[in-house]
Amino acid sequence: MPDGIHADRRRMDQLVGELNRHAHLYYVEDRPEISDAEFDALFRELQALEEDHPEWVRPDSPTARIGPPPAEGFANVAHRVPMLSLDNAMDVDALRAFDERVRRVLHTDEPIAYAAEPKLDGAGVELVYEDGHLAVGSTRGDGHTGEDVTANLRAVWNLPLELTGDPPPQLSVRGEIVLPVEAFERLNTRRLEAGEEAFANPRNAAAGALRQLHNVDRRRLGALHFYAYALGESRPAGADTQMEILEKLRAWGFATSPEAELCDDIEGAVAYHARMQERRNALAVEIDGTVFKVNRLALQEDLGTLSRAPRWAIACKFPPQQETTVVEAIHASVGRTGALTPVAALRPVHVGGVTVSNVSLHNQDEIERKDVRVGDTVVIQRAGDVIPQVVMVVKPRRKKGARKYHLPKRCPVCKTPSVRLEGEAVTRCPNLDCPAQLKNNVRHLAGRGALDVDGLGEKLIDQLVDAGNVKRISDVFRLDRDTLVGLERMAGKSADNLLAAVERAKQTTLARFLIALGIRHVGQGVADLLAEHFGDLDPLMAATQEELEAVPGIGPTIAESLARFFAEERNRSEVDALRSHGVRFEAAAPRVAHEGPLVGKTFVLTGTLEGLTRDEAKLRIQAAGGRVTNSVTKKTDYVVAGAEPGSKLRKAEELEIEIVDQAGLEALLAGSAAT
Repeated sequence: MPDGIHADRRRMDQLVGELNRHAHLYYVEDRPEISDAEFDALFRELQALEEDHPEWVRPDSPTARIGPPPAEGFANVAHRVPMLSLDNAMDVDALRAFDERVRRVLHTDEPIAYAAEPKLDGAGVELVYEDGHLAVGSTRGDGHTGEDVTANLRAVWNLPLELTGDPPPQLSVRGEIVLPVEAFERLNTRRLEAGEEAFANPRNAAAGALRQLHNVDRRRLGALHFYAYALGESRPAGADTQMEILEKLRAWGFATSPEAELCDDIEGAVAYHARMQERRNALAVEIDGTVFKVNRLALQEDLGTLSRAPRWAIACKFPPQQETTVVEAIHASVGRTGALTPVAALRPVHVGGVTVSNVSLHNQDEIERKDVRVGDTVVIQRAGDVIPQVVMVVKPRRKKGARKYHLPKRCPVCKTPSVRLEGEAVTRCPNLDCPAQLKNNVRHLAGRGALDVDGLGEKLIDQLVDAGNVKRISDVFRLDRDTLVGLERMAGKSADNLLAAVERAKQTTLARFLIALGIRHVGQGVADLLAEHFGDLDPLMAATQEELEAVPGIGPTIAESLARFFAEERNRSEVDALRSHGVRFEAAAPRVAHEGPLVGKTFVLTGTLEGLTRDEAKLRIQAAGGRVTNSVTKKTDYVVAGAEPGSKLRKAEELEIEIVDQAGLEALLAGSAAT
């Protein structure tokens, strides 16, 4: 076999592995490592090689796929009609070539009319309606079988659960789930402030929301939009064109793209593509190209389909919006949750309609993964045409001696030693009174789950902090009437009501006090465990990390967070200040069960129990001498698994912890089960 042919086969194998890996990152993990343009280029290279050597086409080649396989955990849904992909045209010359092929197959020199729509950059789904009611919603999957995401789709506000007009008894509708640009910006702002990694683009955020099995983010689901663009089965009566199908969909209650229009011929399609490319940054949703479909349905049927794409439609892609610039400096920004975020100051560059001069590098791991250094030449793109990001470093242009960047060991705002807990990507400032995070900490302290200061809302907190009336969280308990009445929209009665609420908040429980401190990983369940175990605050503050880890239900991460928090002198000083201002809590007598079948046993509950709420099960276990915690650790004795258990079940299996069902729990409570 000639060397050139050997090289072709090696390259095909390499491309299959590389493309499958990137497809998994893109579709399954929602964290792509390369741009769409780079993926498309590799895909086209593989297609060309496979056309030259069809005998070497591998069964796992991505060219045989339309999308990713269904994810584990979701029920499979078979599409009655395959959900095909579209062939891509990378420029208008390829679009004109598509028109020539269409007319050649149809044996006509007459112009072909095309239904034109923006190519929405989201997640394709199919909705099946029975007698006008939503029955099943599924992802595209591999084109033949998708994932049943009906429950999550029901949370999408603009998706009709019941159709209007006169739809057929059985109807399948195809469309795109997208996250509008404004909602995407808000989502990423929240994630970055919480120390989480930003989504690369609205498409990944939308797809990730649909595929949530546990801890479902209803807020993100509600912000999604569904746009219908096709039917999965035979055309409805009275619809002879693609544009008429869109009219039918609107009549049944679906949103369709407001930018859809009819192009009389291919030159009209070329002009439409140019207009959409100019307007893409002004649209409410992200688009990455345009889609053209032969308008007359009879002609679509004459043209037919290939194995993975119809002959009567094509997607014309926009060029990627990337530019090259230089990193002039890197500095750490402190967010309102204390997260230290590295930010690259760039030589200003115009990308996607805006000038970009700063870009987030997210965290230390991300800096090291991309190896970004001061002075580097970098490729910048606006992820989702919204959030600027570093795509890659152009390392051949790196200057000698360029040094790696490390986040500072002290908070750049308050100079407190920064902390990165084991297993976390985010470095944080642990100081309660750090000015950069004071407003968020006061909001947390005043929340219902903490000290519940009724009337101390976000706008009032902003005023108090901005005016310098509250410089540390304990200052909430030093407020007086004159200070409050001097604020905007704060009359005497409102001031009196707030002061009364502050006074009531001074009487609390140890668990609520711990929650109010805002210690990382200390929520209601952990606070209850600590209060029960230590009984008072002083022994808890004096405990070592090893002593904290010995508490049933407290793992290494929580123990480290607690130990670091109370080791910080500023935090201990703030605890003293809160006490001196009159905040009191009753010392909890540690509960010691001397009898019962479950004495000394630690349980974790997951899933739904029949006829028994989580709180009721917890009370019954505690009454029998057992202990219920939220996290599965090596110290857990039993995991009780009800219907639809979550990730705690997998953790129990990994740690080889005994798993019991509801009947097993009842047996343990009765003292008759073997342990």
